[in-house]
Amino acid sequence: MVAILGGGISGLTLAYYLQKAGVGYDLFEASSTPGGNIRTARIDNYLLETGPNSLQLSPELNDLLTDLGLLDEIQETEAVSANRYVLRGGRYRKLPGSPPALLANGFFSLKAKLNILRELSRTPLPPNPDETLASFFRRRFGSEIVEYALNPFISGIYAGDPEKLLVHKTFPKIAELEQTFGSVIRGLMKSGGADGRRRIISLRQGLQALPITLAAQLTNYHSGQAVTGLTRLPDGRYHVQLEGSSAPRSYTDVVLALPTYAAAPLLRDLFPEAADALATVYHPPMAAIYTAYRRADVAHPLDGFGALHPQVEQPYAAGSIWTSSLFPNRCPADQVLFTTFVGGSQYEAQARQSAEEQQQAVHQELTRFYGIKASKPVWQTRYYWERAIPQFDSRIVAAHAAADTLEAEHIHATANWRAGVGVPDCVRHARQLAEKITRSAPQLLSLTQ
Repeated sequence: MVAILGGGISGLTLAYYLQKAGVGYDLFEASSTPGGNIRTARIDNYLLETGPNSLQLSPELNDLLTDLGLLDEIQETEAVSANRYVLRGGRYRKLPGSPPALLANGFFSLKAKLNILRELSRTPLPPNPDETLASFFRRRFGSEIVEYALNPFISGIYAGDPEKLLVHKTFPKIAELEQTFGSVIRGLMKSGGADGRRRIISLRQGLQALPITLAAQLTNYHSGQAVTGLTRLPDGRYHVQLEGSSAPRSYTDVVLALPTYAAAPLLRDLFPEAADALATVYHPPMAAIYTAYRRADVAHPLDGFGALHPQVEQPYAAGSIWTSSLFPNRCPADQVLFTTFVGGSQYEAQARQSAEEQQQAVHQELTRFYGIKASKPVWQTRYYWERAIPQFDSRIVAAHAAADTLEAEHIHATANWRAGVGVPDCVRHARQLAEKITRSAPQLLSLTQ
């Protein structure tokens, strides 16, 4: 019997595939609502995502959506989503979308383009587990690529700092290309790209429809059940203590489908070293500011996915998604909706400002860069994460090592700090863990199989 602690997308997916395999489980979720960070809110006439804003449709995610009967609910992004903008020289410029365009486009300097071409002939260095993303890309492609491509991407997507995130943890496939092919570019060409360009999707009623549908399929999903402790019985099984009660049975295996800061206290008594390792993982604060204007008041065509801000440009926010350009039903038809991200490890001071300060600063920055003539937004609100995306910096190494060690004690981990920060990463990892548990522990198969 398996105890799954946490009902985010990782825990739900794991439970779903264990249930399909006939493996007994109990899933305990403290909240009354499934999904963890996948949250959709409808406020007034606006549909907001307060977690991930869209999903890359990986094969594993496509399989899950198919099983759940959600394929008809998929909402494709508008065609303009292929365009990505980056702030440079105080204005937004379209980022080249392909290697030929990169060389022909004027976004990068001639020196940067030559550095890109020279990457093909640069000698690879031996693997270095301490090498950061910035160090790796700087020696392979030069500083300009780091400042105007890598930095805004890492800040906007990972809420991180490429000077601190480790390449072998954040982009392990890119690091492998250097070792296998001697060049990242050559490796991408020979392997057909990083993974190809996957479809970017949402769901018509918002992404929270995914965890809600998943939870509805589960026979042993226990919402409103906060786990407060773990003890071990003489036979090696685990006892799960719930807030105000105990779990209905003991478990041979426990799965931590929780953030590191929630999992660490549960491990403190039994595995203090592992608890210490998980407790040190850094989750920077982040705020999302949702701002709507009348379309007629915004000069910029908003013909893209959004715009990212390099730190070298000294912006206030990490960047914005042009939500209404991707999914037109997210706001009234005569308006546009921006989702602007404030914070992350490069902008932590801004993240800790008050909602009023953040909303005013975002309005001022949007006005400046988008040619907005309105004195104030039509509508604006904020969502705040005190602890957002886990950072794959030097502190994640000990957490991953602890997770490896705990496997021998029949304690597993599946969450974004273990699998990768994206929803497709979490779905893939949880499915693989379900297969591993099913293969390695046939005694867990329920008697009804």
